[in-house]
Amino acid sequence: MISRDSCAARDAADRLAPLRLLFAMDRVDAQGVVYLDGNSLGVLPASAPARIREVAEVEWGEGLIRSWNSARWITLSQRIGDKIARLIGAGPGEVVVADSTSINLHKVLSSAIAMKAGSKDPAPRILSERSNFPTDLYIADTLAKQHRFELLLIDDVDVTGHLDDRLAVLMLTQVNYRTGYMHDMAAVTKAAHDAGAIVIWDLAHSAGAVPVNIYGNGPADAADFAVGCGYKYLNGGPGAPAFAWVHPTHTAWMDREHFRQPLSGWLGHAAPFAFSPDYEPASGIARFVCGTPPVISLAALECGVDTVLAAERTGGIAAIREKSIALTQLFIDLVEQRCSGHGLALASPRDASNRGSQVSFARPTHGYEIMQALIARGVIGDFRAPDLLRFGFTPLYTRFVDVWDAVDRLRSVLDSGEWRDARFSARAAVT
Repeated sequence: MISRDSCAARDAADRLAPLRLLFAMDRVDAQGVVYLDGNSLGVLPASAPARIREVAEVEWGEGLIRSWNSARWITLSQRIGDKIARLIGAGPGEVVVADSTSINLHKVLSSAIAMKAGSKDPAPRILSERSNFPTDLYIADTLAKQHRFELLLIDDVDVTGHLDDRLAVLMLTQVNYRTGYMHDMAAVTKAAHDAGAIVIWDLAHSAGAVPVNIYGNGPADAADFAVGCGYKYLNGGPGAPAFAWVHPTHTAWMDREHFRQPLSGWLGHAAPFAFSPDYEPASGIARFVCGTPPVISLAALECGVDTVLAAERTGGIAAIREKSIALTQLFIDLVEQRCSGHGLALASPRDASNRGSQVSFARPTHGYEIMQALIARGVIGDFRAPDLLRFGFTPLYTRFVDVWDAVDRLRSVLDSGEWRDARFSARAAVT
Protein backbone atom coordinates (compact mmCIF):
# COMPACT_ATOMS: atom_id res chain seq x y z
CA MET A 1 0.00 0.00 0.00
CA ILE A 2 1.37 3.40 -1.00
CA SER A 3 1.40 5.94 1.82
CA ARG A 4 3.22 9.16 2.57
CA ASP A 5 5.38 7.23 5.02
CA SER A 6 6.37 4.74 2.32
CA CYS A 7 7.28 7.67 0.07
CA ALA A 8 9.39 9.18 2.85
CA ALA A 9 11.17 5.84 3.22
CA ARG A 10 12.01 5.89 -0.49
CA ASP A 11 13.46 9.38 -0.06
CA ALA A 12 15.60 8.21 2.84
CA ALA A 13 17.07 5.48 0.62
CA ASP A 14 17.51 7.73 -2.43
CA ARG A 15 21.16 8.03 -3.47
CA LEU A 16 20.41 11.29 -5.31
CA ALA A 17 18.76 12.91 -2.28
CA PRO A 18 21.89 14.86 -1.18
CA LEU A 19 21.93 16.67 -4.54
CA ARG A 20 18.77 18.54 -3.52
CA LEU A 21 21.07 20.69 -1.39
CA LEU A 22 22.55 22.07 -4.63
CA PHE A 23 19.32 23.99 -5.19
CA ALA A 24 17.75 26.99 -3.45
CA MET A 25 14.85 24.95 -2.09
CA ASP A 26 14.56 26.56 1.35
CA ARG A 27 12.22 29.33 0.20
CA VAL A 28 10.26 26.88 -1.94
CA ASP A 29 9.82 24.51 1.00
CA ALA A 30 9.00 27.37 3.38
CA GLN A 31 6.07 28.31 1.14
CA GLY A 32 4.85 24.72 1.19
CA VAL A 33 5.27 24.59 -2.58
CA VAL A 34 5.63 21.36 -4.52
CA TYR A 35 7.37 22.27 -7.74
CA LEU A 36 6.55 20.01 -10.69
CA ASP A 37 7.44 22.36 -13.54
CA GLY A 38 11.18 21.80 -13.99
CA ASN A 39 10.47 20.69 -17.54
CA SER A 40 9.55 24.32 -18.22
CA LEU A 41 11.90 26.19 -15.86
CA GLY A 42 14.43 24.54 -13.59
CA VAL A 43 14.88 25.55 -9.95
CA LEU A 44 17.55 28.09 -9.03
CA PRO A 45 20.92 26.43 -8.28
CA ALA A 46 22.15 27.43 -4.83
CA SER A 47 25.49 28.53 -6.29
CA ALA A 48 23.99 30.82 -8.94
CA PRO A 49 23.30 34.02 -6.94
CA ALA A 50 26.85 34.25 -5.63
CA ARG A 51 28.30 33.43 -9.03
CA ILE A 52 26.14 36.08 -10.73
CA ARG A 53 27.22 38.64 -8.11
CA GLU A 54 30.85 37.70 -8.70
CA VAL A 55 30.49 38.23 -12.44
CA ALA A 56 28.65 41.52 -11.98
CA GLU A 57 30.57 43.05 -9.08
CA VAL A 58 34.09 41.69 -9.57
CA GLU A 59 34.58 40.55 -13.14
CA TRP A 60 32.49 43.35 -14.68
CA GLY A 61 32.62 45.94 -11.88
CA GLU A 62 36.37 45.74 -11.29
CA GLY A 63 37.79 43.85 -14.23
CA LEU A 64 35.75 45.78 -16.78
CA ILE A 65 36.55 44.86 -20.37
CA ARG A 66 39.74 43.14 -19.25
CA SER A 67 37.62 40.22 -18.05
CA TRP A 68 37.11 39.01 -21.61
CA ASN A 69 40.68 37.77 -21.21
CA SER A 70 41.39 37.61 -17.47
CA ALA A 71 38.12 35.89 -16.55
CA ARG A 72 38.03 34.03 -19.88
CA TRP A 73 34.58 35.32 -20.81
CA ILE A 74 35.42 34.79 -24.45
CA THR A 75 35.64 31.00 -24.02
CA LEU A 76 32.47 30.53 -21.94
CA SER A 77 30.42 29.24 -24.88
CA GLN A 78 32.94 26.51 -25.61
CA ARG A 79 33.67 25.61 -21.98
CA ILE A 80 30.01 25.15 -21.08
CA GLY A 81 29.48 23.40 -24.39
CA ASP A 82 32.07 20.82 -23.38
CA LYS A 83 30.19 20.22 -20.13
CA ILE A 84 26.88 19.75 -21.93
CA ALA A 85 28.63 17.40 -24.36
CA ARG A 86 29.14 14.98 -21.45
CA LEU A 87 25.37 14.84 -20.98
CA ILE A 88 24.50 14.02 -24.59
CA GLY A 89 27.31 11.67 -25.55
CA ALA A 90 29.26 14.20 -27.62
CA GLY A 91 32.98 14.90 -27.55
CA PRO A 92 35.00 17.95 -26.47
CA GLY A 93 34.84 20.82 -28.94
CA GLU A 94 31.62 19.54 -30.54
CA VAL A 95 28.96 21.55 -28.66
CA VAL A 96 28.62 25.30 -28.54
CA VAL A 97 26.36 27.34 -26.25
CA ALA A 98 24.81 30.34 -27.95
CA ASP A 99 21.58 32.17 -28.65
CA SER A 100 18.21 30.45 -28.15
CA THR A 101 16.88 27.05 -29.17
CA SER A 102 14.85 28.73 -31.91
CA ILE A 103 17.84 30.55 -33.39
CA ASN A 104 20.04 27.46 -33.19
CA LEU A 105 17.35 25.39 -34.89
CA HIS A 106 17.24 27.96 -37.68
CA LYS A 107 21.02 27.60 -38.09
CA VAL A 108 21.12 23.81 -38.21
CA LEU A 109 17.96 23.33 -40.28
CA SER A 110 19.24 25.85 -42.80
CA SER A 111 22.50 23.92 -42.92
CA ALA A 112 20.70 20.61 -43.44
CA ILE A 113 18.60 22.12 -46.23
CA ALA A 114 21.73 23.44 -47.93
CA MET A 115 23.28 19.97 -47.77
CA LYS A 116 20.19 18.39 -49.35
CA ALA A 117 19.21 21.08 -51.86
CA GLY A 118 18.70 19.56 -55.30
CA SER A 119 19.04 16.02 -53.98
CA LYS A 120 15.37 15.06 -54.30
CA ASP A 121 12.86 15.36 -57.10
CA PRO A 122 10.07 16.43 -56.87
CA ALA A 123 10.25 18.92 -54.00
CA PRO A 124 12.25 17.48 -51.09
CA ARG A 125 10.47 17.06 -47.78
CA ILE A 126 11.07 18.10 -44.21
CA LEU A 127 9.21 15.72 -41.93
CA SER A 128 8.12 16.42 -38.37
CA GLU A 129 5.30 15.75 -35.91
CA ARG A 130 2.27 18.02 -35.79
CA SER A 131 2.60 17.98 -32.00
CA ASN A 132 6.22 19.14 -32.09
CA PHE A 133 6.94 22.36 -30.23
CA PRO A 134 5.47 25.24 -32.25
CA THR A 135 8.70 27.22 -32.65
CA ASP A 136 10.27 24.21 -34.40
CA LEU A 137 7.33 24.01 -36.79
CA TYR A 138 7.22 27.75 -37.45
CA ILE A 139 10.91 27.85 -38.33
CA ALA A 140 10.61 24.74 -40.50
CA ASP A 141 7.62 26.24 -42.31
CA THR A 142 9.47 29.49 -43.00
CA LEU A 143 12.60 27.76 -44.27
CA ALA A 144 10.62 25.25 -46.33
CA LYS A 145 8.87 28.08 -48.14
CA GLN A 146 12.11 29.97 -48.67
CA HIS A 147 13.89 26.97 -50.16
CA ARG A 148 10.93 25.33 -51.93
CA PHE A 149 10.89 22.31 -49.69
CA GLU A 150 7.68 20.66 -48.57
CA LEU A 151 6.95 20.50 -44.84
CA LEU A 152 5.06 17.32 -43.99
CA LEU A 153 3.54 17.03 -40.50
CA ILE A 154 2.29 13.71 -39.19
CA ASP A 155 0.20 12.65 -36.20
CA ASP A 156 1.75 9.18 -35.87
CA VAL A 157 4.48 8.78 -33.22
CA ASP A 158 5.89 5.95 -35.33
CA VAL A 159 7.58 8.05 -38.00
CA THR A 160 9.22 5.11 -39.77
CA GLY A 161 6.17 4.50 -41.94
CA HIS A 162 6.54 7.97 -43.43
CA LEU A 163 10.17 7.72 -44.53
CA ASP A 164 10.29 7.63 -48.32
CA ASP A 165 12.58 8.68 -51.15
CA ARG A 166 11.32 12.28 -51.00
CA LEU A 167 12.49 12.75 -47.43
CA ALA A 168 15.43 15.15 -47.11
CA VAL A 169 15.33 16.16 -43.43
CA LEU A 170 13.72 14.53 -40.40
CA MET A 171 13.28 17.01 -37.55
CA LEU A 172 12.02 15.66 -34.22
CA THR A 173 12.06 16.46 -30.53
CA GLN A 174 13.29 13.42 -28.63
CA VAL A 175 10.80 13.93 -25.77
CA ASN A 176 7.50 15.46 -26.86
CA TYR A 177 6.71 18.60 -24.88
CA ARG A 178 3.00 17.79 -24.64
CA THR A 179 2.84 14.10 -23.80
CA GLY A 180 6.36 13.22 -22.76
CA TYR A 181 6.56 10.53 -25.46
CA MET A 182 10.22 9.63 -25.98
CA HIS A 183 11.50 8.44 -29.33
CA ASP A 184 14.13 5.74 -29.69
CA MET A 185 16.72 8.13 -31.07
CA ALA A 186 19.12 5.54 -32.49
CA ALA A 187 16.43 3.44 -34.19
CA VAL A 188 14.64 6.42 -35.73
CA THR A 189 17.92 7.97 -36.89
CA LYS A 190 19.01 4.76 -38.58
CA ALA A 191 15.68 4.38 -40.37
CA ALA A 192 15.87 7.98 -41.61
CA HIS A 193 19.46 7.52 -42.77
CA ASP A 194 18.43 4.40 -44.64
CA ALA A 195 15.93 6.62 -46.47
CA GLY A 196 18.71 9.06 -47.34
CA ALA A 197 17.66 11.80 -44.91
CA ILE A 198 19.52 14.10 -42.54
CA VAL A 199 18.29 13.95 -38.93
CA ILE A 200 17.92 16.88 -36.53
CA TRP A 201 17.03 16.26 -32.88
CA ASP A 202 15.69 18.85 -30.47
CA LEU A 203 16.88 17.80 -27.00
CA ALA A 204 15.04 20.52 -25.06
CA HIS A 205 13.10 18.04 -22.92
CA SER A 206 15.73 15.33 -22.66
CA ALA A 207 19.20 16.82 -22.02
CA GLY A 208 19.85 16.46 -18.30
CA ALA A 209 16.78 14.29 -17.70
CA VAL A 210 17.22 11.11 -19.74
CA PRO A 211 20.25 9.33 -21.21
CA VAL A 212 21.18 10.80 -24.59
CA ASN A 213 23.74 9.21 -26.89
CA ILE A 214 23.99 11.46 -29.89
CA TYR A 215 26.28 8.98 -31.65
CA GLY A 216 23.98 5.99 -31.19
CA ASN A 217 25.70 2.66 -31.75
CA GLY A 218 27.77 3.74 -34.73
CA PRO A 219 27.75 5.81 -37.94
CA ALA A 220 24.40 4.47 -39.19
CA ASP A 221 22.42 5.76 -36.21
CA ALA A 222 24.47 8.81 -35.20
CA ALA A 223 22.47 12.04 -35.42
CA ASP A 224 23.47 14.78 -37.83
CA PHE A 225 22.48 17.88 -35.87
CA ALA A 226 21.04 18.61 -32.42
CA VAL A 227 19.89 21.63 -30.46
CA GLY A 228 18.72 21.98 -26.89
CA CYS A 229 17.48 24.28 -24.16
CA GLY A 230 19.43 25.62 -21.18
CA TYR A 231 16.63 26.53 -18.77
CA LYS A 232 14.68 23.30 -18.31
CA TYR A 233 16.51 20.26 -16.93
CA LEU A 234 19.85 22.08 -17.20
CA ASN A 235 18.61 24.61 -14.60
CA GLY A 236 20.21 27.61 -16.33
CA GLY A 237 17.60 30.22 -15.42
CA PRO A 238 14.83 31.98 -17.38
CA GLY A 239 15.86 32.56 -20.98
CA ALA A 240 19.21 30.82 -20.50
CA PRO A 241 21.27 30.34 -23.67
CA ALA A 242 20.75 27.17 -25.67
CA PHE A 243 23.20 24.78 -27.32
CA ALA A 244 23.92 23.26 -30.71
CA TRP A 245 25.80 20.17 -31.86
CA VAL A 246 26.87 19.24 -35.38
CA HIS A 247 28.34 15.88 -36.35
CA PRO A 248 32.09 16.29 -36.95
CA THR A 249 31.70 14.76 -40.42
CA HIS A 250 29.50 17.69 -41.35
CA THR A 251 31.71 20.32 -39.76
CA ALA A 252 34.65 18.83 -41.69
CA TRP A 253 32.64 19.17 -44.91
CA MET A 254 31.77 22.74 -43.96
CA ASP A 255 35.45 23.48 -43.37
CA ARG A 256 36.36 22.18 -46.83
CA GLU A 257 33.54 24.05 -48.54
CA HIS A 258 33.91 27.24 -46.47
CA PHE A 259 30.23 26.76 -45.69
CA ARG A 260 28.39 29.59 -43.96
CA GLN A 261 25.54 28.93 -41.60
CA PRO A 262 22.86 31.57 -42.30
CA LEU A 263 23.61 33.79 -39.29
CA SER A 264 27.24 34.52 -40.02
CA GLY A 265 27.98 36.85 -37.15
CA TRP A 266 31.31 38.25 -36.17
CA LEU A 267 32.19 35.72 -33.47
CA GLY A 268 31.61 32.91 -35.95
CA HIS A 269 34.43 34.37 -38.04
CA ALA A 270 37.76 32.56 -38.27
CA ALA A 271 39.50 35.65 -36.88
CA PRO A 272 36.91 37.94 -35.29
CA PHE A 273 39.43 40.43 -33.98
CA ALA A 274 41.00 40.90 -37.38
CA PHE A 275 37.82 42.88 -38.11
CA SER A 276 37.89 41.93 -41.75
CA PRO A 277 35.00 43.17 -43.92
CA ASP A 278 34.97 39.76 -45.61
CA TYR A 279 33.47 36.78 -43.80
CA GLU A 280 35.50 33.61 -43.39
CA PRO A 281 33.79 30.98 -41.23
CA ALA A 282 35.58 29.61 -38.19
CA SER A 283 36.43 25.94 -38.24
CA GLY A 284 34.24 23.26 -36.73
CA ILE A 285 31.34 24.04 -34.42
CA ALA A 286 32.70 27.54 -33.73
CA ARG A 287 31.09 28.80 -36.94
CA PHE A 288 27.70 28.29 -35.28
CA VAL A 289 28.37 31.12 -32.85
CA CYS A 290 26.83 34.35 -34.01
CA GLY A 291 27.03 37.36 -31.69
CA THR A 292 28.71 38.35 -28.45
CA PRO A 293 27.97 35.80 -25.69
CA PRO A 294 25.66 36.89 -22.81
CA VAL A 295 28.17 36.51 -20.00
CA ILE A 296 25.88 36.84 -16.97
CA SER A 297 23.38 34.37 -18.41
CA LEU A 298 26.17 31.96 -19.29
CA ALA A 299 27.52 32.14 -15.74
CA ALA A 300 24.11 31.13 -14.39
CA LEU A 301 23.81 28.36 -16.96
CA GLU A 302 27.16 26.92 -15.97
CA CYS A 303 25.93 26.65 -12.37
CA GLY A 304 22.88 24.78 -13.63
CA VAL A 305 24.83 22.38 -15.81
CA ASP A 306 27.15 21.69 -12.88
CA THR A 307 24.17 20.52 -10.78
CA VAL A 308 23.48 17.81 -13.35
CA LEU A 309 27.12 16.83 -13.67
CA ALA A 310 27.28 16.49 -9.87
CA ALA A 311 25.19 13.34 -10.26
CA GLU A 312 28.19 11.65 -11.86
CA ARG A 313 29.39 10.90 -8.34
CA THR A 314 26.19 8.99 -7.53
CA GLY A 315 25.39 7.06 -10.67
CA GLY A 316 25.17 9.84 -13.25
CA ILE A 317 22.45 10.11 -15.83
CA ALA A 318 21.55 6.44 -15.35
CA ALA A 319 20.66 7.15 -11.72
CA ILE A 320 18.71 10.23 -12.77
CA ARG A 321 16.78 8.15 -15.28
CA GLU A 322 16.08 5.39 -12.75
CA LYS A 323 14.62 7.88 -10.29
CA SER A 324 12.71 9.69 -13.05
CA ILE A 325 10.93 6.47 -14.00
CA ALA A 326 10.15 5.77 -10.33
CA LEU A 327 8.76 9.28 -9.75
CA THR A 328 6.61 9.37 -12.87
CA GLN A 329 5.29 5.86 -12.26
CA LEU A 330 4.40 6.73 -8.68
CA PHE A 331 2.56 9.83 -9.88
CA ILE A 332 0.59 7.88 -12.48
CA ASP A 333 -0.33 5.18 -9.97
CA LEU A 334 -1.44 7.66 -7.33
CA VAL A 335 -3.50 9.83 -9.68
CA GLU A 336 -5.28 6.81 -11.11
CA GLN A 337 -5.92 5.38 -7.64
CA ARG A 338 -6.86 8.54 -5.74
CA CYS A 339 -8.33 10.84 -8.41
CA SER A 340 -10.49 8.41 -10.35
CA GLY A 341 -13.94 9.52 -11.43
CA HIS A 342 -12.89 13.07 -12.23
CA GLY A 343 -12.33 12.72 -15.98
CA LEU A 344 -8.54 12.58 -16.01
CA ALA A 345 -7.03 10.38 -18.72
CA LEU A 346 -3.36 9.55 -18.97
CA ALA A 347 -1.90 11.26 -22.05
CA SER A 348 1.69 10.14 -21.50
CA PRO A 349 3.04 6.70 -22.44
CA ARG A 350 2.27 4.05 -19.86
CA ASP A 351 5.41 2.20 -20.90
CA ALA A 352 8.26 3.92 -19.04
CA SER A 353 10.72 3.15 -21.85
CA ASN A 354 8.74 5.55 -24.05
CA ARG A 355 8.22 8.20 -21.38
CA GLY A 356 10.45 11.15 -20.61
CA SER A 357 10.59 12.84 -17.21
CA GLN A 358 7.06 14.24 -17.29
CA VAL A 359 3.46 13.08 -17.03
CA SER A 360 0.46 14.67 -18.70
CA PHE A 361 -3.18 14.00 -17.95
CA ALA A 362 -5.89 15.13 -20.32
CA ARG A 363 -9.27 16.47 -19.24
CA PRO A 364 -11.73 17.44 -21.97
CA THR A 365 -12.98 20.52 -20.11
CA HIS A 366 -11.78 22.88 -17.38
CA GLY A 367 -8.21 21.61 -17.31
CA TYR A 368 -6.93 25.18 -17.05
CA GLU A 369 -9.13 25.97 -14.07
CA ILE A 370 -8.08 22.77 -12.30
CA MET A 371 -4.42 23.59 -12.77
CA GLN A 372 -4.88 27.14 -11.47
CA ALA A 373 -6.69 25.84 -8.39
CA LEU A 374 -3.89 23.32 -7.86
CA ILE A 375 -1.27 26.06 -8.14
CA ALA A 376 -3.22 28.06 -5.55
CA ARG A 377 -2.81 25.04 -3.27
CA GLY A 378 0.95 25.19 -3.81
CA VAL A 379 1.48 22.50 -6.46
CA ILE A 380 3.04 24.10 -9.51
CA GLY A 381 2.57 22.32 -12.80
CA ASP A 382 1.35 23.87 -16.03
CA PHE A 383 -1.42 23.67 -18.62
CA ARG A 384 -1.01 23.07 -22.35
CA ALA A 385 -3.99 23.86 -24.52
CA PRO A 386 -6.41 22.52 -25.27
CA ASP A 387 -6.69 19.92 -22.50
CA LEU A 388 -3.40 18.87 -20.85
CA LEU A 389 -2.39 19.17 -17.20
CA ARG A 390 1.37 18.73 -17.37
CA PHE A 391 3.75 17.77 -14.56
CA GLY A 392 7.54 17.66 -14.78
CA PHE A 393 9.80 15.62 -12.49
CA THR A 394 13.41 16.67 -11.93
CA PRO A 395 15.08 13.83 -10.01
CA LEU A 396 17.83 16.08 -8.65
CA TYR A 397 15.35 17.89 -6.40
CA THR A 398 11.92 16.23 -6.70
CA ARG A 399 11.18 13.89 -3.79
CA PHE A 400 8.81 10.96 -3.51
CA VAL A 401 6.90 12.78 -0.76
CA ASP A 402 6.46 15.66 -3.21
CA VAL A 403 4.63 13.27 -5.51
CA TRP A 404 2.38 12.11 -2.68
CA ASP A 405 1.62 15.68 -1.56
CA ALA A 406 0.93 16.83 -5.13
CA VAL A 407 -1.61 14.08 -5.74
CA ASP A 408 -3.16 14.60 -2.31
CA ARG A 409 -3.77 18.27 -3.12
CA LEU A 410 -4.98 17.45 -6.62
CA ARG A 411 -7.53 15.09 -5.09
CA SER A 412 -8.70 17.85 -2.77
CA VAL A 413 -9.10 20.27 -5.67
CA LEU A 414 -11.16 17.75 -7.60
CA ASP A 415 -13.25 16.44 -4.72
CA SER A 416 -14.11 19.91 -3.42
CA GLY A 417 -14.85 21.37 -6.84
CA GLU A 418 -13.00 24.53 -5.79
CA TRP A 419 -11.68 24.89 -9.34
CA ARG A 420 -15.14 26.21 -10.25
CA ASP A 421 -14.36 29.50 -8.49
CA ALA A 422 -14.44 32.23 -11.14
CA ARG A 423 -10.95 33.48 -10.27
CA PHE A 424 -9.42 30.29 -11.64
CA SER A 425 -10.87 30.82 -15.12
CA ALA A 426 -9.08 34.14 -15.67
CA ARG A 427 -6.40 33.39 -18.25
CA ALA A 428 -2.89 34.58 -17.43
CA ALA A 429 -0.40 35.51 -20.13
CA VAL A 430 1.66 32.41 -19.33
CA THR A 431 -0.16 29.13 -18.74
